[in-house]
Amino acid sequence: MDSAARDKTQPVLPTGSSCPGPEWPEQEKAEQLARGAALKWASGIFYRPEQLARLGQYRSREVQRTCSLEARIKSVVQSYLEGVKTGVWQLAQALEAVRGAHEALGQAHGLLRDMAEAAQTLEPLREQVVQHKQLQALSQLLPRLRAVPAAVAHTQTLIDAQRLLEAYVSLRELEQLQEETCAPLGGLELPVFEGLGPLAEALGQAVEAAAGAAGQLARKDPALLVAAVRVAEVDAGRSTSLEQAPRDWRQRCLRALQQGLERVHFGTSLQPGPGALAKWLEALRVALPAELAMAEALVAPCCPPHYKVVQLWAHTLHDGLRRCLQQLLEGPELEEADTFTLLHWALHVYQGPEMMGSLELGPEADVSDLEPLLTLENIEQLEATFVAKVQAKVAQWLQKALDGEVVEWGREQEPDTDLSGFYHSPLPAIVLQILEENIRVTRMVSVSLQQRMHGMALSELSTFLRSSSVSVLQPEWVVPGVLAPVEAELDKLQKRICRLVLEALLAELQPLFAALPSRRWLSSPELLDDVCERTARFCQNFRHVRNPAVQLLLVEAERTVVLQYLSALMQGRLVCRGADERTQAAERLQHDAAQLQELFLGLGLEESVQCVPVLLALKELLNLRDPTLLGLEVAGLRQQFPDVSEDHVSALLDLRGDVSREQRLAALSSLRAGPQPSPPAGHRALFSLVPTPAPSVASCFPSGSCA
Repeated sequence: MDSAARDKTQPVLPTGSSCPGPEWPEQEKAEQLARGAALKWASGIFYRPEQLARLGQYRSREVQRTCSLEARIKSVVQSYLEGVKTGVWQLAQALEAVRGAHEALGQAHGLLRDMAEAAQTLEPLREQVVQHKQLQALSQLLPRLRAVPAAVAHTQTLIDAQRLLEAYVSLRELEQLQEETCAPLGGLELPVFEGLGPLAEALGQAVEAAAGAAGQLARKDPALLVAAVRVAEVDAGRSTSLEQAPRDWRQRCLRALQQGLERVHFGTSLQPGPGALAKWLEALRVALPAELAMAEALVAPCCPPHYKVVQLWAHTLHDGLRRCLQQLLEGPELEEADTFTLLHWALHVYQGPEMMGSLELGPEADVSDLEPLLTLENIEQLEATFVAKVQAKVAQWLQKALDGEVVEWGREQEPDTDLSGFYHSPLPAIVLQILEENIRVTRMVSVSLQQRMHGMALSELSTFLRSSSVSVLQPEWVVPGVLAPVEAELDKLQKRICRLVLEALLAELQPLFAALPSRRWLSSPELLDDVCERTARFCQNFRHVRNPAVQLLLVEAERTVVLQYLSALMQGRLVCRGADERTQAAERLQHDAAQLQELFLGLGLEESVQCVPVLLALKELLNLRDPTLLGLEVAGLRQQFPDVSEDHVSALLDLRGDVSREQRLAALSSLRAGPQPSPPAGHRALFSLVPTPAPSVASCFPSGSCA
């Protein structure tokens, strides 16, 4: 299109018309700046008079410049107007094109609506075509479909007859026919195939039943076991176009193998009742190795290598036995015999060469990583239960034995004696034998049970007196000194028995010592003769007691006599009237000490352990001529007997009868002088066990006991 034609088609703007442009906000400011610049230029040019002659030149030059600028502006405006004309023409052309496209789209929409209506009218025809194709496919498969019910019944007959391989082949043919029928029918399932699901489940159950009786079938009908395993393995590689869940007969077969094995040996009806645990464990000791041998010889050849039959058998038997034992422990508490049997069987027999430790059990069994039958908590619980029950029975038996021993020793006739003439009872030997036997038996189980039993034996042994046979219960591995607590308890018990025995002696001696000291005592040894006579007669019964118990009795008897003697001296029954009576009292103390010492030496008590020398120390205190030296004598008494108190010294000074208040204070002050002396080696308290009467007011002083 040339410019002339284009000018004809383009819209023409009226002459003289213009498109007013937008007003500039800076227009007024620009004009002011231009005017200012022009005035500045003019004032510069025409500032001097000689420049005015050239005004015409400047005017013509500016006219030319103005004309040039106007021409350029007109050219720009004309170009802009031509671009606007072209844009308006293009917009008109685009509007015409849009209108044409709109009309074309409306026509296409109508055509599509007409086609949808036509397609709806063809839908019944399409359905008839699909039905025709399905009928055509059914007509071709109709002879085979008519045979499906008979094939299903025949397959069920094969399953019932345990012809598993043939039944599986027939089932797969039916399933393939179902797949061939389902594809042309668009996934439609025919009622004739409804029996395939129960039929497959029946075959799966037959495979499970055969696997569950693997041990029995391996002996009597291995072909059936092989058929069941082959069916499970072949079906594991089956693929189908139908949307069916996998049957997973291989896993069902393995689970059936395990469940059948556990049912044979650990069924609910086979679990032991009360008192039958030992018989049950003995039966397992024979049955489990035989079961493993049968699995290796008969079942393994019937199964693929990846079944690992021997390992499966060993682990299944172990896990089943472990669960069975856990259930047994969660039930009623076992008796001590069953507890011991279970511990010994689980820790030694089961792991021994007769069972899981057998050399005939090959590496394919892989028993090295089996968990223990009993956990550490189970073992601790069983050991604690066993020891507690044994301890209860031992304690009950000991109590009955002790009661019988009391009755035996309480008879009017003398107790039995041994060949040496000592009183004798077989009870300690019997007790030690029973405890030692219990300890010896527990060595068969574990060191921890033996230690528990050893502790129980020591605890129960604390009820009996020390015997030289106690060392029987102390094996070589026990740390020396472990019997010290028991020996300490036995020592306490021995001393208590001694006190009980000597209470009878004390009851006889107390009336005699009630008259001591007295004037009669000063002049006659008759009172102490009676004491020695009764003491000697009482101690004659000790001849039937063995050492060291007889020595303990004699020591306590001598100590009892001396304490009674000291207690009588402290009661203030006698006050010497002069030096003669003090001399008599000192001589009486010396005589009595010698008489008592001779008495107990004759009874067999060594002089080194006697308490009689305390009377000789008191004799020196009474025999002192100069009362001013009493402080030295009291200090010496304190060195020998650190437990002597001010009250004891005061009572002895009262017995002298010649001590003034100042002398008493001086003597008593020596008790407080210097540090408290340490008791001599082997010293036993005497004065601290001797009571004293309350001191009189006249004898009190600020630091005394009544201050």
